[in-house]
Amino acid sequence: MIRCGINQACNKENVSKIIIVTDSIHTARKIFNSKSHPYQIHTTAILSELCCFFAISQENSIKFWECPSCLNWRLHKAIDKDSKLFNPSPIYPCKISWDYCKKINSNNIIKQWKMTFQASDGKGRHFLELVDNDLKDIKPSYTKGGPWLQLFGHSNMLCARAMRAITNHALIGEYQLRFFPNEEFKCPCGNYPIESRRHILHDCMRFNGYWNPRRDSLSHFIMFLIANPNAFAFIDNY
Repeated sequence: MIRCGINQACNKENVSKIIIVTDSIHTARKIFNSKSHPYQIHTTAILSELCCFFAISQENSIKFWECPSCLNWRLHKAIDKDSKLFNPSPIYPCKISWDYCKKINSNNIIKQWKMTFQASDGKGRHFLELVDNDLKDIKPSYTKGGPWLQLFGHSNMLCARAMRAITNHALIGEYQLRFFPNEEFKCPCGNYPIESRRHILHDCMRFNGYWNPRRDSLSHFIMFLIANPNAFAFIDNY
């Protein structure tokens, strides 16, 4: 869309100032990046257009305004509405378009991530398998912070406790037994020989602030951690 907008502006008469309003300023910076990158063909085409534009008059200029969509700026909405009404004819086949390149790169990263994630040695043999609200296995994704971070990424402490529990690297008896077998690994509740992650999540009476049995659901797992702020925390007598 940036390339298309600059192309249209440069080919109109009596245009001396171009203002690009975008919520992807990091993408716009690639236009002036002389190093090799996947969108080099588009960068070259844009710079060629701008060279002709600046050659017409030394008064000609271009500016880039960053406007994140979350700000709900009224002019941004108007520009977004007008741009959606514009139906340009593609100069090149769609498979080498800027957006297509980004999509392919993102899909390849996610594909490789999922392959690595499925391997037990990639995610860890003690990784806590959780399901979504539809009781389906949670798969890696970058959309909206991914399936995990969007639920607990707002809090550093909650995020840390969730990661310790999910990877089973919390300072509990089960961890002590694996790495420090000479240390105490019994559960302080006195009803279980090993203070395991499963015991904490499902049975231990010290953590009874949340009773929903679906602790294998990510949303209920987070509710359990919120209701029990001492679970998987680095304090001695919880």
